[in-house]
Amino acid sequence: MLLADITLLSLSGFFAGMVNAIAGGGTFLTFGALTLVGLPPISANATSSITQFPGYVTSTLAYWHDLRRIWRSAMLLGVMSAIGSAGGALILLALSNPSFRSMVPWLLLAATALFAAGPWLKPKGTVRTGKEESASPFALVLQLLTSIYGGFFGAGMGVMMLATLGLTQSGDYHRLNALKNLFAAIIAAVAIVVFVGGGVVAWPEALVMIPAVAFGGYAGVWTARRVPQVAVRVVVVAIGLLLAVYYFAQG
Repeated sequence: MLLADITLLSLSGFFAGMVNAIAGGGTFLTFGALTLVGLPPISANATSSITQFPGYVTSTLAYWHDLRRIWRSAMLLGVMSAIGSAGGALILLALSNPSFRSMVPWLLLAATALFAAGPWLKPKGTVRTGKEESASPFALVLQLLTSIYGGFFGAGMGVMMLATLGLTQSGDYHRLNALKNLFAAIIAAVAIVVFVGGGVVAWPEALVMIPAVAFGGYAGVWTARRVPQVAVRVVVVAIGLLLAVYYFAQG
């Protein structure tokens, strides 16, 4: 790889980790960078899932204090996350690169619109009861559908998951964000197993991005607690729109 490619992948990885820890949308950055360095769409999508995983893990660890108190109530939703992710990843592998490429600009537009609507979808949070909640059938179905999308493509998954968790779970924003990061890690882990088995991961590019995403993911929790998110959201939306226009033009 050229030095310029390594620099692009590293920077996009770091900022993707930060954005994912705050609200989601880091896939715009990693997927875009991987396609710009020449990977075909399915390989770029699969490799993006690999690179995002450490960021999800470090973000989850940063929220560990919140998660320790609710892990029992999260188990069923975690199982649905794994099942949905496997289904979405298998659907992706069943497609050809041209077929998936024709879907990419539309997926990017939909994900960008979802991400832009994030402030209106962001859960308000409710008062905790002091007891762990059980996962309702409605919550399980919503998590399954979100996880299928996450295994298939994933851009905007974080915003979608925050919105659905806000409909079914109580607690403040940081509690919901902790759950989102945990389930995102599960979704990414299962998708990785499927993608590695399918032989579609570009490992040199992944190894360049993984440390940057991990560091960005941990730094993102610090950012989420202290820095306004408006500027980050505007940049991610702009990137999503530019990528969509690029793929429409290439098609």
